[in-house]
Amino acid sequence: MDTPLFDGKLVHSSRIIYTPSPFARASLLHLQEVGSLQARQPHDSARKDLSSYLFFLVEHGSGLLEYEGISHTLNAGDCVFLDCRKPYLHRTGKDLWTLRWAHFFGPNMGAIYKKYQERGGQPVFRPRSPEHFAQLLQELYRLASSDDYVRDMQIYGKLVELLTLLMEESWHPGTARVTHGKKQNLQEIKEYLDTHFTEKITLDHLSEKFYINKFYLTRVFKEQFGQSVTAYLVQLRITQAKRMLRFTDHNMEAIAQDCGLSDANYFARLFKKVEGISPGEYRRQW
Repeated sequence: MDTPLFDGKLVHSSRIIYTPSPFARASLLHLQEVGSLQARQPHDSARKDLSSYLFFLVEHGSGLLEYEGISHTLNAGDCVFLDCRKPYLHRTGKDLWTLRWAHFFGPNMGAIYKKYQERGGQPVFRPRSPEHFAQLLQELYRLASSDDYVRDMQIYGKLVELLTLLMEESWHPGTARVTHGKKQNLQEIKEYLDTHFTEKITLDHLSEKFYINKFYLTRVFKEQFGQSVTAYLVQLRITQAKRMLRFTDHNMEAIAQDCGLSDANYFARLFKKVEGISPGEYRRQW
């Protein structure tokens, strides 16, 4: 595939506008555009209402981003991750910048971006290893310009790698405004849940045992560990149930009790809600 070059007064760019297969568009994370540019003059670029998510890396120079009513100064090494359905504007600084970027979309991107934000992800961040992002963008560009008959799947894999890196960068448990001692307390609570999830556990019980306000516990546990106390308990219990369904012949009542759920009917409903199939179906499948 030919690589389009654009050599204008404002920018020198190399970009590929990519058309995925109907299958990729309907079922996969898929690429829309990928490229790099060198600004030649200060200029603005504004967009809104695009069914797209944009990631770009500032390789050299500086600029400005306006997004959701906030202005962000951008310098070499900074990364940007945006939902392009919302209005945004970026402009070059006096120190004209060089960027690498990718526009992409997928059937689950709204939920993925929401999780990124819930974990503390920001539209602008400075990564620990910008070279990892640069390498992924280069590989996406190479794949988009290739004629490989499985390139949509290869692009999908690279976009998953990109989103995995973004999720790693977004995780900021230290942003919770608590003292060091309180943070240690929450780790103790998590460890307590890991070993006592087969017992009846309530927020009131944890509050009394660890001398912590249950509303504070609810908020900070989610900030530190990415999910609520209740959701974490459910995860532990369902994982234990899956072990027992696969590796024992215990009946449903016994499994429910061993997972801290005394009501077998509630256990069956909860299991199906989480796994999408009944405990009996899971056992037969495995």
